[in-house]
Amino acid sequence: MRDYSLTGPSSKRAVDIGLASAEWYHTEIPRKTMKDLMSRRDGPAIRDTLLWIVGHILFAAGGVYFWGTWWCVPFWAAYGVLYGSACDSRWHECGHGTAFKTRWMNDAVYQIASFQVMRNPVAWRWSHARHHTDTYIVGRDPEISFMRPPAVIRLMLEFIGIQSAWASMGILLRQAAGSLTPDERDYIPESERWKAILTARLHVAIYLATIAAAIFLHSWIPLMLIGLPRIYGCWHMVLTGLLQHGGLADNVIDHRLNSRTVYMNPISRFIYWNMNYHIEHHMFPMVPYHALPRLHALVKDDYPPPSRSILSAYVEMYGAVKKQLKDPEYYLRRELPDTAKPYRDEFHNLFVTR
Repeated sequence: MRDYSLTGPSSKRAVDIGLASAEWYHTEIPRKTMKDLMSRRDGPAIRDTLLWIVGHILFAAGGVYFWGTWWCVPFWAAYGVLYGSACDSRWHECGHGTAFKTRWMNDAVYQIASFQVMRNPVAWRWSHARHHTDTYIVGRDPEISFMRPPAVIRLMLEFIGIQSAWASMGILLRQAAGSLTPDERDYIPESERWKAILTARLHVAIYLATIAAAIFLHSWIPLMLIGLPRIYGCWHMVLTGLLQHGGLADNVIDHRLNSRTVYMNPISRFIYWNMNYHIEHHMFPMVPYHALPRLHALVKDDYPPPSRSILSAYVEMYGAVKKQLKDPEYYLRRELPDTAKPYRDEFHNLFVTR
């Protein structure tokens, strides 16, 4: 059994054998081209953020106007996806500081989206930094969702959102009480811990105020606007998020082995902010989301063939997860095209058992 805690034997082993903060494989890209890809612009993110905000307003207005009739259902369903799923990619990209060129714009959207997805923006900024430094390194990465053997029932319940929202609220309440876990203390610098606690208290206060408003108004509408969409609207976030690393190798230092690129429809790409190009994002995390399609066109000959659709990616992942239930050491070995540079076999033989 793997120990996924950040303070246990798996963490020590990762450090001892050189997996922690290791030198990862990168596809070679000309310096001038990479500089152009990494250039930050406000325009694309302002456009997409305005669409996101206007969508919130219009769908919420429709839901409130038609409240009490079946006509409100499609409005709340759409509002839920913008609130409970699109927030995840906005939190993510603005956390990297690459979505906008202007820093305060990144920070503003990051704070709003973090609240919507029920994540402490201070704690998760450091958690995600570790995720990129030690991607799917057991004992080092705090964001491994596909543990082995896979907890299939729990993963399926994620689509409903009740369990994950309950857990997220429990974390916020614990942090608001001033308690940080050993794992959190491992990746949050001591100088930042008071900020994590203060932010958790602010988030909890907003939720308490929303509940109080619902009680005072004798209406569910305040909770339909704040809180509940994180539950019923998170399905798209889960649908796309599980594909990022599910069924692939852990304890390797080549993102082509542990991440998955999937071709998706334009609507999903808008909600997901192009994170379907996930190998590209992990290999070059400073490339803004709007430049990832261009990056993909440049590097695809060095990467495994992308999954042709969300459905085909799930078919592939299902086969791997089914085998992992019986053999936790099983993983999908990615096939590279003839034009790609080979894996660093010396690391593969050392770190991957099968």
